[in-house]
Amino acid sequence: MPENRDMSLDRNPLKHQLSIYGPAALLVVAAFVLAFQFIKPAPPDHVVIASGGVDGAYYAFAKRYAEYLAREGITLEVRATNGSVENLALLGSGEVSLALVQGGVDGGVSAPALTSLGSVYYEPLWLFHRRDLEMKRLSDLAGARLAVGPQGSGTRALASRLLADNGIVEQAAWADLGGEGAVEALLAGDVDAAFFVISANSGAVRRLLTDPRITLADFTRSEAYGRRYRFLRHLELPEGVVDLAANIPDRTVHLLATSANLVSHPDLHPAVVDLMLLAATEVHKEGGLFEAQGEFPMPGLLAFPLNKEAERFYENGPPFLQRFLPFWAASLVDRLKVMLLPLLVLMFPLIKVMPPIYTWRMRARVYRWYDELEIAEQRLGGGEIDDQAYFQELDRIEAEVRLVKVPLSFTDQLFNLRQHIELLRRQAAR
Repeated sequence: MPENRDMSLDRNPLKHQLSIYGPAALLVVAAFVLAFQFIKPAPPDHVVIASGGVDGAYYAFAKRYAEYLAREGITLEVRATNGSVENLALLGSGEVSLALVQGGVDGGVSAPALTSLGSVYYEPLWLFHRRDLEMKRLSDLAGARLAVGPQGSGTRALASRLLADNGIVEQAAWADLGGEGAVEALLAGDVDAAFFVISANSGAVRRLLTDPRITLADFTRSEAYGRRYRFLRHLELPEGVVDLAANIPDRTVHLLATSANLVSHPDLHPAVVDLMLLAATEVHKEGGLFEAQGEFPMPGLLAFPLNKEAERFYENGPPFLQRFLPFWAASLVDRLKVMLLPLLVLMFPLIKVMPPIYTWRMRARVYRWYDELEIAEQRLGGGEIDDQAYFQELDRIEAEVRLVKVPLSFTDQLFNLRQHIELLRRQAAR
């Protein structure tokens, strides 16, 4: 039977190809829809980080992270807190997704799923005391009036632990002071000694180092503390490094240092992990008084187990796509890569199979008429029809063949068919 007349009159190759490739395209789309169910969720555009007091280093660094993330289209909300212990409590309750936490502080939070993205800088423990107080070891502070940091701070947690190791238990006389409050109390004589876990660039450190009434304790057993606690590191403050002209300090001082950790909630999106580490790399790349250039962030001195995505970052660097694309584009491509599997599974066979099918379909539009020619010839040979009826059948077939339209690349076969019809007509006319 002849083909549909509308299709026969259409020589547009695009429509012919759509009739063949359309079902294949629908199959690919269906596979994409199925694969879409397994695509990872998009990274959030709003993340909350717990920092510390607004006058502290944690808050300042968190603000710089926020500036970096803002350039990538993500809002990092910086929440001021009392310190590391409170930060861990907020992480444990899920109120924040990230927090800066002092190494060695667990805060009693039962959250084994918390992970660390790495250490971002050293946090020396500074113990300043009045010069008239004789002190060689922490045990000499028994009975002294101490400023150990506010409740919930990492300073208080670390100071309490080290004092307990030296036989000094927490006392009611300890002052819940930190930062400038502790500095003022020490200078006023309200306390005999004060603990600080702050940056070497802090104004409080410089102020106390330059005051003749105050001296910096020398942790001569810092190596021993470092062996007992893996989160502690022995550092040296070289003579004159703060002020060469005034020779401050006037001797090399041994210090204990922990590190500031970026700690994450288990629900933090992996793409945000990579972005936070890129931010930390930019913010901390220059180093400092104790940090070498490019030393931080690093996967050591951790408060919690290293995050798996962070581990890949340290081993292989930033994700490949984020090296060349904006964050949103890299995240989108990364999420859609699961779609490549059905695409590859379907497209490779289709690329091989569909062209031959297309060729066969186009040829079939011509070759089907040979069946009718053969039937007419057999009927003539069998005496079912006479010559006149045979010629009428050939005329009918030729008229309908003239209505058949095929892409230009197949017109030679159509012309051959019409020549064969004419050949049969001549043979019958002899």
